[in-house]
Amino acid sequence: MISPQQFSVLIVDDEAALRKVIRASLAATGFTAEEAGSGGAAVQILQQHPFDLVLLDINMPGMSGIEACRQIRALAPHTGIVMVTVRDAEEDKVNALEAGADDYVTKPFQFRELVARLRAVLRRIRIAGNAQSSVIHAGALKMDLERRSVSKGGQEIRLSPKEFDLLAFMMKHQDAPLTHVNLLREVWGPEYGGEMEYLRSYVRMLRKKIEDDPARPEYIVTEPWVGYRFRNARDRDRAIGTPESE
Repeated sequence: MISPQQFSVLIVDDEAALRKVIRASLAATGFTAEEAGSGGAAVQILQQHPFDLVLLDINMPGMSGIEACRQIRALAPHTGIVMVTVRDAEEDKVNALEAGADDYVTKPFQFRELVARLRAVLRRIRIAGNAQSSVIHAGALKMDLERRSVSKGGQEIRLSPKEFDLLAFMMKHQDAPLTHVNLLREVWGPEYGGEMEYLRSYVRMLRKKIEDDPARPEYIVTEPWVGYRFRNARDRDRAIGTPESE
């Protein structure tokens, strides 16, 4: 488990009362937190002082949260960004991820869920900062990138080359929401992006091979209208996705 102690968070929201509540709650959990009342103010603060994480509201007057996310990502490429979106605003979630956000949380949210999202992003930052191992573990799954092999509970799982590439990309980005377009372009190539049913077919095939119950997947979970999230089944503090299959 990632301890929140000594990790800094910049809370960006135009609602002062909400900022103060979140700041107090994060401080009580062990984070160091500061506030910014607008996207422009957040960019100025980050130019002067680095943060481990930014919690950024998507709907703010002046500079939008999406534009602030783009500028923050360009300014601080290794800072984790979690965007706060409105429930059911699925297009906003996709736009946030494409602007460089690492994850999102929807209003109204429980504080426990927020901390889980922040910790998951911190984990990915830490893993990315270290040398990538050629072996990836997730629950009972084991992937050897050099040997291009996958096993579950010691039993080898036979995958096609493209199934392996798709699963490898997902496992390298555990607990991160991955959009349909991102998956298609990263795994199949930059000319892809609209072949949603093509991607869904591969996900269904993977679920049949790696899940105990493909209808109730534990690893590859659906992010409605957004894409998928590969969940480490042994991670008790994971950010929770939606388990229904597509």
